[in-house]
Amino acid sequence: MIKVGIVGGTGYTGVELIRLLSRHGGVSLQAITSRKDAGMPVAEMYPSLRGHVDIAFSTPAEAELDKCDVVFFATPNGIAMQEAEALLAAGVKVIDLAADFRIKDISEWEKWYGMSHTSPALVASAVYGLPEVNRERIKSARLVANPGCYPTAVQLGFLPLIEAGVVDVGSLIADCKSGVSGAGRKAEVHTLLCEAGDNFKAYGVGGHRHLPEIKQGLITAAGKSVRLTFVPHLTPMIRGIHATLYARLTKDVDVQSLFEHRYANEHFVDVMPAGSTPETRSVRGGNACRIAVYRPQGGDTVVVLSVIDNLVKGAAGQAVQNMNLLFGLPEGLGLDIVPLLP
Repeated sequence: MIKVGIVGGTGYTGVELIRLLSRHGGVSLQAITSRKDAGMPVAEMYPSLRGHVDIAFSTPAEAELDKCDVVFFATPNGIAMQEAEALLAAGVKVIDLAADFRIKDISEWEKWYGMSHTSPALVASAVYGLPEVNRERIKSARLVANPGCYPTAVQLGFLPLIEAGVVDVGSLIADCKSGVSGAGRKAEVHTLLCEAGDNFKAYGVGGHRHLPEIKQGLITAAGKSVRLTFVPHLTPMIRGIHATLYARLTKDVDVQSLFEHRYANEHFVDVMPAGSTPETRSVRGGNACRIAVYRPQGGDTVVVLSVIDNLVKGAAGQAVQNMNLLFGLPEGLGLDIVPLLP
């Protein structure tokens, strides 16, 4: 059994991670940390876990994380970079669900996240955990930077086109919508029911911190600079991301076949039949990314629709997928979950 520790198990990403690992079959949950709620049974905070998780939250000092095989950081940005080095030195593998190790350009990271990076040396060795791109590198990694939710949906939607060199990478557009859980469990005015309910709005139009992460991945795929307009929106739903992506074709290509071929062997990417419109509810609670691709009126604009559950494929599910790769387990172990409907 893989001995697992989770740092920060009280947020939405943390509880989703616990839910998935509790039914995994190949792991043993050794410790789930929370300074504020240490001593409280996990199932007391989250009754959905009653009968599945029987340990209590512990402080980081009590958790003995250095005795685990892998530690997940489901924490705010800036925590993992302070604690990962000691765990790695003890032979523990680390998967960070925050953004501490995603962006290779340290100055760029510091600009977008508003703090100094305390472990820049680790950034170079961290492997970006998008399995559909870095599967082989993930298998031999010590430190995995789990992708963000918007970056996952956007990159998986654009990658077949960019890798094939059939679109103008100087005019990419990502128009994205997210459920409120993407903002985390902390109490803030804009996520109150009376603020977010029955409402729809754009935010971060002038610049969102996921932009450099998305561009980094697209630049790597293209082998040259790209220009991306990325506009996120907040929608009155709990879970889900819907990314509507636009690009101008530079070559005549059967885009449906292109996507089907690129993802033919990807268990968690579902290229839907031509004419489909994937819905966020079709992936709720599951680790799938569902994609549909269009050429409206047969023109030179390609439209890609990409949907994921922001807490699963956009966070905890992808982290478990990465853990499976790290330990040579079947990639889908613990993740073959039929999405919830309605």
